[in-house]
Amino acid sequence: MLLFIFLFLLLSSNIHTALSAHCTTVTATKTFQKCMTLPSQQASIAWTFHSHNATLDLVFFGTFISPSGWVGWGINPASSEMTGTRALIAFKDPNSGQIVLLPYILDPTVKLQKNPLLSRPLDISLLSTSATFYGGKTATVHNGATIQIYATLKLLPNKTKINHVWNRGLYVQGYSPTIHPTTSNDLSSHATIDVQSGLAMAQHDNIKTLKIVHGIINAISWGLILPIGAVTARYLRHIQALGPAWFYAHAGMQLFALFLGTVGFAIGIRLGEQSPGVEYGLHRKLGFAAFCLGGLQTLALLFRPKTTNKFRKYWKSYHHFVGYSCVVLGVVNVFQGFEIMGASRSYAKLGYCLGLSTLIGVSIALEVNSWVIFFRKANEERLRRERLTDKYDKGSGSHS
Repeated sequence: MLLFIFLFLLLSSNIHTALSAHCTTVTATKTFQKCMTLPSQQASIAWTFHSHNATLDLVFFGTFISPSGWVGWGINPASSEMTGTRALIAFKDPNSGQIVLLPYILDPTVKLQKNPLLSRPLDISLLSTSATFYGGKTATVHNGATIQIYATLKLLPNKTKINHVWNRGLYVQGYSPTIHPTTSNDLSSHATIDVQSGLAMAQHDNIKTLKIVHGIINAISWGLILPIGAVTARYLRHIQALGPAWFYAHAGMQLFALFLGTVGFAIGIRLGEQSPGVEYGLHRKLGFAAFCLGGLQTLALLFRPKTTNKFRKYWKSYHHFVGYSCVVLGVVNVFQGFEIMGASRSYAKLGYCLGLSTLIGVSIALEVNSWVIFFRKANEERLRRERLTDKYDKGSGSHS
């Protein structure tokens, strides 16, 4: 039931995000023919394509995330990625306090962050540019303020598929925008749109779907089923009435979790192949570590000594250490995944936390109960020995 609740919350949170976004073709100064909601940062774009002279009029709608931040939009002539983008970036002028819109070329050195990003003319046919606040001249830069970036450009003949790239950052040093946040939402801010048909290419939607499936499968397998299997082995094996049933339940859940986790792991590898330049170092390392430990646990079943074997205790120590390490890494990586997907305050994370908290609460209750039983049995054993000792002492006295 907890798994279904978590799945419902994750899907509903993504549906809510999709429904909350919208686009418009009307601004205070222009009316455009088409518009589209962009897949991240609640951004959108509207445009009019003049096919007779291959001219494109457009406006980009973005939001600031800091009073001292920046918002940028651009096109990449070569591919749908940040490197190589010809960008227009809007921010507050440090001298006048007015909004400025400057051109920047995002070459490969931008990712290295060795030098400040400096404004320079663009090498594309840009006919005009401007930027205005959604609230007009009286509006100010603040967290959530909407900026409109206007541009008119001349396209190449029969070139209607445009690679759009956009983003936003927290700070500007002088006239040099600093690096933007690196969550999944920020790193996926690009889309290829056919300005003539108004259709977006499907690659981004496929990647987003894979991310959701990857998150659901791994949260359920590594984050819930695997810990439940560990709890089953720790607290049910002492119940004599169950016999060997606890072992089959434990092994079945762990093997099922590993199977699902392998599927989620493979999807993660596929996502990495489809997202060149996007790297999540810690998430990837934790994922590889958890997957390797899970594989070692499975192989350990093939070399499980009998209970009478002298090496059994060493095998049990290894099995416990690797198993609990795998559980901890899996749970930590699930939370890391929520951060990457920009869902740190989502209903999906709330549902997962509720499920995990319930499991932890049950584990604490069972742990306390097991210690109570242990001390009770120890006390009964002590009383039994005392009675035997007294009986032996009385028997020795009467014999004397």
